[in-house]
Amino acid sequence: MTFVLDSSALFSMEDLPSDDIAVPPGVVDELRRYNDPRVERWGDLLRVSECTERSVSKVKDAAMRSGDAGRLSDVDVSVIALAVDLNGIVLTDDFSIQNVCKIMGIEYRSVATEGIKKVEKWNYKCNGCGKWFKEKQNDCPICGSSMKAHRKR
Repeated sequence: MTFVLDSSALFSMEDLPSDDIAVPPGVVDELRRYNDPRVERWGDLLRVSECTERSVSKVKDAAMRSGDAGRLSDVDVSVIALAVDLNGIVLTDDFSIQNVCKIMGIEYRSVATEGIKKVEKWNYKCNGCGKWFKEKQNDCPICGSSMKAHRKR
Protein backbone atom coordinates (compact mmCIF):
# COMPACT_ATOMS: atom_id res chain seq x y z
CA MET A 1 0.00 0.00 0.00
CA THR A 2 1.32 3.41 -0.96
CA PHE A 3 0.33 6.57 0.88
CA VAL A 4 0.73 9.90 -0.91
CA LEU A 5 1.02 12.71 1.63
CA ASP A 6 0.42 16.40 1.28
CA SER A 7 1.98 19.07 3.49
CA SER A 8 -1.00 19.29 5.85
CA ALA A 9 -0.69 15.59 6.64
CA LEU A 10 3.02 15.87 7.37
CA PHE A 11 2.49 18.97 9.52
CA SER A 12 -0.08 17.02 11.59
CA MET A 13 1.81 13.75 12.01
CA GLU A 14 4.11 12.73 14.82
CA ASP A 15 5.12 9.47 13.12
CA LEU A 16 4.89 8.25 9.55
CA PRO A 17 2.91 5.15 8.61
CA SER A 18 5.09 2.08 8.16
CA ASP A 19 3.88 1.61 4.57
CA ASP A 20 5.39 3.07 1.40
CA ILE A 21 5.26 6.89 1.59
CA ALA A 22 5.43 9.05 -1.53
CA VAL A 23 5.35 12.82 -1.90
CA PRO A 24 5.78 15.13 -4.87
CA PRO A 25 8.83 17.44 -4.69
CA GLY A 26 6.63 20.44 -3.89
CA VAL A 27 5.62 18.95 -0.54
CA VAL A 28 9.25 18.70 0.55
CA ASP A 29 9.80 22.27 -0.66
CA GLU A 30 6.86 23.47 1.46
CA LEU A 31 8.22 21.74 4.56
CA ARG A 32 11.62 23.32 3.99
CA ARG A 33 10.05 26.74 3.40
CA TYR A 34 8.43 26.54 6.85
CA ASN A 35 11.65 25.18 8.41
CA ASP A 36 9.86 22.06 9.61
CA PRO A 37 12.48 19.84 11.29
CA ARG A 38 10.63 16.65 10.33
CA VAL A 39 11.76 16.96 6.73
CA GLU A 40 15.32 16.20 7.82
CA ARG A 41 14.26 13.43 10.21
CA TRP A 42 11.94 11.78 7.67
CA GLY A 43 13.88 12.61 4.52
CA ASP A 44 15.08 9.05 3.90
CA LEU A 45 11.61 7.61 4.53
CA LEU A 46 9.86 9.79 1.97
CA ARG A 47 9.96 8.65 -1.64
CA VAL A 48 9.98 11.86 -3.66
CA SER A 49 8.35 11.25 -7.04
CA GLU A 50 7.17 13.37 -9.94
CA CYS A 51 3.69 12.83 -11.32
CA THR A 52 2.84 12.51 -15.00
CA GLU A 53 1.36 15.32 -17.05
CA ARG A 54 -1.46 12.98 -18.03
CA SER A 55 -2.50 12.61 -14.38
CA VAL A 56 -2.13 16.35 -13.77
CA SER A 57 -4.52 16.94 -16.67
CA LYS A 58 -7.07 14.50 -15.21
CA VAL A 59 -6.90 16.19 -11.82
CA LYS A 60 -7.27 19.66 -13.31
CA ASP A 61 -10.31 18.52 -15.32
CA ALA A 62 -11.98 17.13 -12.19
CA ALA A 63 -11.11 20.28 -10.23
CA MET A 64 -12.62 22.47 -12.96
CA ARG A 65 -15.87 20.48 -12.85
CA SER A 66 -16.17 20.84 -9.06
CA GLY A 67 -14.99 24.45 -8.89
CA ASP A 68 -11.97 23.43 -6.80
CA ALA A 69 -9.47 24.55 -9.46
CA GLY A 70 -9.18 27.97 -7.84
CA ARG A 71 -8.75 26.41 -4.41
CA LEU A 72 -5.94 23.96 -5.26
CA SER A 73 -2.28 24.94 -5.49
CA ASP A 74 0.04 23.31 -8.02
CA VAL A 75 1.43 21.20 -5.16
CA ASP A 76 -2.09 20.06 -4.23
CA VAL A 77 -2.71 19.03 -7.84
CA SER A 78 0.59 17.12 -7.90
CA VAL A 79 -0.35 15.21 -4.73
CA ILE A 80 -3.59 13.97 -6.29
CA ALA A 81 -1.90 13.27 -9.63
CA LEU A 82 0.82 11.24 -7.91
CA ALA A 83 -1.89 9.19 -6.18
CA VAL A 84 -3.39 8.52 -9.62
CA ASP A 85 0.01 7.42 -10.99
CA LEU A 86 0.81 5.18 -8.01
CA ASN A 87 -2.73 3.99 -7.30
CA GLY A 88 -2.08 5.39 -3.83
CA ILE A 89 -4.15 6.56 -0.89
CA VAL A 90 -3.96 10.29 -0.21
CA LEU A 91 -3.38 11.41 3.38
CA THR A 92 -4.55 15.01 3.74
CA ASP A 93 -6.56 17.39 5.89
CA ASP A 94 -7.13 19.71 2.92
CA PHE A 95 -10.86 19.66 2.12
CA SER A 96 -10.38 20.66 -1.53
CA ILE A 97 -7.93 17.81 -2.08
CA GLN A 98 -10.40 15.43 -0.42
CA ASN A 99 -13.23 16.80 -2.57
CA VAL A 100 -11.36 16.20 -5.83
CA CYS A 101 -10.20 12.76 -4.65
CA LYS A 102 -13.80 11.80 -3.89
CA ILE A 103 -14.95 13.00 -7.32
CA MET A 104 -12.16 11.02 -9.00
CA GLY A 105 -12.70 7.86 -6.93
CA ILE A 106 -9.29 8.12 -5.26
CA GLU A 107 -9.13 6.79 -1.71
CA TYR A 108 -8.14 9.40 0.87
CA ARG A 109 -7.87 9.62 4.63
CA SER A 110 -7.77 12.52 7.02
CA VAL A 111 -5.02 12.85 9.58
CA ALA A 112 -6.15 15.38 12.20
CA THR A 113 -9.67 16.31 11.03
CA GLU A 114 -12.90 14.45 10.35
CA GLY A 115 -12.64 15.23 6.65
CA ILE A 116 -15.40 16.08 4.21
CA LYS A 117 -18.86 14.59 4.56
CA LYS A 118 -19.96 15.03 0.94
CA VAL A 119 -18.73 16.35 -2.39
CA GLU A 120 -19.00 20.11 -2.65
CA LYS A 121 -19.18 22.19 -5.80
CA TRP A 122 -17.90 25.77 -5.76
CA ASN A 123 -18.78 29.03 -7.44
CA TYR A 124 -17.06 32.38 -7.02
CA LYS A 125 -18.69 35.70 -6.23
CA CYS A 126 -17.21 39.13 -6.76
CA ASN A 127 -16.93 41.04 -3.49
CA GLY A 128 -17.61 44.31 -5.34
CA CYS A 129 -20.36 43.98 -7.95
CA GLY A 130 -21.75 40.64 -6.76
CA LYS A 131 -21.43 38.87 -10.14
CA TRP A 132 -21.14 35.06 -9.93
CA PHE A 133 -18.54 32.99 -11.82
CA LYS A 134 -18.00 29.25 -12.20
CA GLU A 135 -14.22 29.61 -12.21
CA LYS A 136 -12.00 31.55 -9.84
CA GLN A 137 -10.29 34.56 -11.27
CA ASN A 138 -7.71 36.73 -9.55
CA ASP A 139 -9.91 39.80 -9.88
CA CYS A 140 -13.44 40.35 -11.16
CA PRO A 141 -13.27 41.02 -14.92
CA ILE A 142 -16.19 43.44 -14.55
CA CYS A 143 -15.17 45.68 -11.65
CA GLY A 144 -11.69 44.49 -10.60
CA SER A 145 -12.66 43.51 -7.04
CA SER A 146 -11.52 40.34 -5.29
CA MET A 147 -13.45 37.07 -5.49
CA LYS A 148 -14.72 34.77 -2.75
CA ALA A 149 -15.50 31.04 -3.00
CA HIS A 150 -19.01 29.88 -2.07
CA ARG A 151 -20.45 26.38 -1.93
CA LYS A 152 -22.80 25.84 -4.83
CA ARG A 153 -26.33 25.26 -3.55
